[in-house]
Amino acid sequence: MANDRKICLSGKGLTKVFGFGRTKTVAVDHVDFNFYEGEIISIVGESGSGKTTLAKLLLGLINPTEGEIYFQGEKRDIRTHRKKKEYWKNIQAIFQDPFSSYNIFNKIDSVLLDCINMRGGRRLPKAQKIEMMTEACSFVNLKFEELTNKYPFELSGGQQQRLMIARVFLLKPKILLADEPTSMIDACSRATILDMLMQLRDEEGMTPIFITHDIGLAYYVSDTVYIMEKGKFVERGSADAVIIHPQEEYTRRLINDVPKIYEEWDLSTV
Repeated sequence: MANDRKICLSGKGLTKVFGFGRTKTVAVDHVDFNFYEGEIISIVGESGSGKTTLAKLLLGLINPTEGEIYFQGEKRDIRTHRKKKEYWKNIQAIFQDPFSSYNIFNKIDSVLLDCINMRGGRRLPKAQKIEMMTEACSFVNLKFEELTNKYPFELSGGQQQRLMIARVFLLKPKILLADEPTSMIDACSRATILDMLMQLRDEEGMTPIFITHDIGLAYYVSDTVYIMEKGKFVERGSADAVIIHPQEEYTRRLINDVPKIYEEWDLSTV
């Protein structure tokens, strides 16, 4: 399926090293990948496997030590603030910790207005901006009239993550990096949030990239799964190929570590 689509994001020999000498840590170790437009991707690994560092590299929040990132077939250039802002119009993120994702001094109105302005809507009439913000909040089952003049920290963790998706609804990026997007949401709401993200993918042609330790989530949502261990991709392929027929021992251990209600839990590997 992916071969019929254009590559939207790719990496060649992408590497990130922190520290020097004995304290040196290779967080991402010469990874190569091609992500296709509209493809649903999951990058799965344990804590410390390098997946969040990779997400920060893709977002341009940190610079690679080696290797290159290509966006829509061209080498990414985010050397100036203007070029970085232009890149961020096309790639956005939902982070694991929503509490650290907002400026505590900015009200929710400002958070949403920034998205409208970034997409070139600065000169739109105030009534139209309010209509757009109301629609975005409604998309994630929030009411704008109940949020206006509030600060993000006045919301619950789940509401803050919904607000992040409302931002994505307004920005309409080509690529969405979702780092544990349901981490702050109760089990009953997880499917709802995932359905919202899938709806954005279907309606906007967005490419979602899930960064997760949850191999069950990866199997449920993904076209393609990348398994990451110690900074490297040790296995990749379709969700069925990787999770139903894993080739690597590390992948098999990740699958076996998922507790099953109807079986006795094996805690020997914990």
